[in-house]
Amino acid sequence: MTPRDRRILSFPAVHPCGDISPPTLLASLITLSQSVCNFQPELFPTQRRNARETIRQIGILLVLLQEIRDRGLSIPHSTILCLAELHFALQKINFLMQDCTLQGARLLMLSKSQHVASQFRCLIRAVATSLDVLPLQEFDVCAEVRELAELVTRQARKAKFEVDPSDARACKTLHNVLRLFARGTEPDLSSMQGIIDYLQIRTWMDCNKEISFLEEEISLECRDRDEREVPLLSSLVGFLSYCRGVIFETTEDINQSEGRCSTEMTPLTLTLLTSVNPEDFRCPISLELMTDPVTVSTGQTYDRASIQKWLKAGNTTCPKTGEKLTNTELVPNTTLKRLIQQFCSDNGISLNSPSNRNRNIVAGSPAAAHAVQFLAWFLTRRLAFGTHEQQQKAAYEIRVLARTSIFNRSCLIEVGAVPPLLELLASASNDKPTQENAISALLKLSKHPNGPKNIITSGGLNVILSVLKNGVSLEIRQVAAAIMFYLSSVKEYRKIIGENPEVIPALVELVKEGTTCGRKNAVVAIFGLLLLPRNHQRVVAAGAVPALLDILASSDKEELVTEALAVLAALAENADGARAILEGSALALITGMLRSVTSNVGKEHSASILLSLCVNIGAEVVAVLAKDPSVMPSLYSLVTGGSSQGAKKARFLIKVIQDFHETRTSGLKGSSPPQERSLHVW
Repeated sequence: MTPRDRRILSFPAVHPCGDISPPTLLASLITLSQSVCNFQPELFPTQRRNARETIRQIGILLVLLQEIRDRGLSIPHSTILCLAELHFALQKINFLMQDCTLQGARLLMLSKSQHVASQFRCLIRAVATSLDVLPLQEFDVCAEVRELAELVTRQARKAKFEVDPSDARACKTLHNVLRLFARGTEPDLSSMQGIIDYLQIRTWMDCNKEISFLEEEISLECRDRDEREVPLLSSLVGFLSYCRGVIFETTEDINQSEGRCSTEMTPLTLTLLTSVNPEDFRCPISLELMTDPVTVSTGQTYDRASIQKWLKAGNTTCPKTGEKLTNTELVPNTTLKRLIQQFCSDNGISLNSPSNRNRNIVAGSPAAAHAVQFLAWFLTRRLAFGTHEQQQKAAYEIRVLARTSIFNRSCLIEVGAVPPLLELLASASNDKPTQENAISALLKLSKHPNGPKNIITSGGLNVILSVLKNGVSLEIRQVAAAIMFYLSSVKEYRKIIGENPEVIPALVELVKEGTTCGRKNAVVAIFGLLLLPRNHQRVVAAGAVPALLDILASSDKEELVTEALAVLAALAENADGARAILEGSALALITGMLRSVTSNVGKEHSASILLSLCVNIGAEVVAVLAKDPSVMPSLYSLVTGGSSQGAKKARFLIKVIQDFHETRTSGLKGSSPPQERSLHVW
């Protein structure tokens, strides 16, 4: 069991099995005792005195156990129960010693100094109790061994395990700082510096490891549905986040703390093309993020568990509208479920626990909330008025802070972090670290519901465009494409972005030459712009069709191929787009996609493209499809295994091909039945 398989200060010890042989149990007791004695008290950030005393006590016990082994004394079975209890206590002591020296746990152990000291006291006394009831008279032991056992028991009962005075002072200062944060008062920096120095947290990386540990501990708490410690843990994260951003000025050890843009960027997906407002993902009944959204007959969506509880209570109306339900069928809303899953993945939200979901939307405690607010103010001031090095450090801190939770992004948006970030980005034409940190920070903030508005109203479109075109690296350019995507997720901005004559060509250029992630981000951003019909011609004119067809012909990345098919399907709905696809000699390529792509979504996009080509081009396309023996089986598989919309389009395309076979006419485009039927498809 590794340390992070369990929550800190939880001791999952197990009793030895009842039929264990005495020599085996003795050997295990010796091994456990040696393990405790191998700890070095000077390496304990806190609890040094208690650790030293524990090692001394267990050292005496080790001598006793080794004497029994070395003398070859017979161990009666009647003593197994006592030795098993001793084994149980030693396991717990081992866990406690591990926790006291665990990397990243320094601040948490300091905050719980009194509790940790009491654990030392209780466990050593458990050792004493086990030895006290051990029937040594049943051993064939000499007087020396008996005296050793009595010495261990006596020493264990007399030993005092209290909080070290220096630990107590540091712990008191820490809790005073947390109380000030909770009241909305910014504590004195020297007090926080004193705590950091006491725990020997010397670098930015040390501080970041402490934060990562605490965040993992919160996740473990929520996983186990025991969340009593979450407010304290959240407060400590807030304290350390403030210290990381304010106290540690140097950036020399930061660059190795996380990957570059290419590794920290999750490729985008078309399911995110909406304003990602977390409030839209809450169940109207429970007000929690939905894990299994279902739609009722009135068209309203609820979390399955909540609406089922509503219906089981005898209610026959829609909770939100009050309308009478015509039936109790619950239809899974798979599109919304994918949106929620992507949103949660994007924001580091776990759906396993309600509090863990809400923790990313609201702060875990008042102290954590105010600490982040003070830090956001500090970083924004540094961006606006600091030296170049301070600005770069602030941009990096915002990048890290905004990645953690929606609440942190809200704080940064509210204090006005976007405009100075844009100014910094605009001034960093050839400065890769600054450009990388500023663009990545803006990406995180663009995911907030108010992020796109802040970027657009601050004149950020041209700044992001400049990076999209001329970023220092392809990875930086792909982040700019991702920001364009989030901007295009807001309906009113699609017109502004599309009317800029350079945006769409720059996205198309990235589709041609970017990394896999960059191409995918550019493709999805283009799709977002296509949601405004007047952008169709602009996308076609920019040469998007050949670039997308090249993805189909050369890429082995299925997600990228699927997204490219989706954009082509949108373009094919327009006559100009359909002609551009046909002129690209893509008919055989698209029919091949219909046959070979593994995902149903990709097959549906392929069928949609072929249907649009039939409608917009006419008999020339239908004739080719009618001669291809692989088309009809692929369409029939969509009818039976696709979504309702995909099956509908497949049935219509089957009908078009069948009509062609029956009539053998060449005037499909001018005939009215297909055109009339096509109106029902879109």
